[in-house]
Amino acid sequence: MTQKAVVLDEQAIRRALTRIAHEIIEKNKGIEECILVGIRTRGIYLANRLAERIQQIEGKRIAVGELDITLYRDDLTRKTKNEEPLVKGSDISTDINNQKVILIDDVLYTGRTVRAAMDALVDIGRPASIQLAVLVDRGHRELPIRADYVGKNIPTSGSEKIVVELSEVDEEDRVSIHEK
Repeated sequence: MTQKAVVLDEQAIRRALTRIAHEIIEKNKGIEECILVGIRTRGIYLANRLAERIQQIEGKRIAVGELDITLYRDDLTRKTKNEEPLVKGSDISTDINNQKVILIDDVLYTGRTVRAAMDALVDIGRPASIQLAVLVDRGHRELPIRADYVGKNIPTSGSEKIVVELSEVDEEDRVSIHEK
């Protein structure tokens, strides 16, 4: 894969997350009964960043959880033919029953990851609602899933891939398009 273009740098990612934080607060009329749940791996770091911004704006902490969807994926048998899947586990210490759960992920593509995340959430409890926030929406949906909050829409072709790098795991913040 070769990099075609950097579409978001560190500053653009920061601005997008600040905007999403404001939109979450506005849509939910505050953060009462709201929980941010990051989808492993990069969604967790984005959820933590959003929680920091929301606290700066509202002056209150919002609960943050981690969701591992490994066992809920519909492509699990294709990806792990001869090896056991690596399950890291979910960590949602707040009761999600009757709460507004905001799922956080880095890229929305086919919608299959989000479907798996919703299945995993419903196995944990019964939220009042599930909302979706993504840093990048690249299109090409296979399921009828739409994000409530989007950092940036980046239309792509089938031969392109969006690569999200975050300083917590990749040493720098950047979103780029790569050609397969």
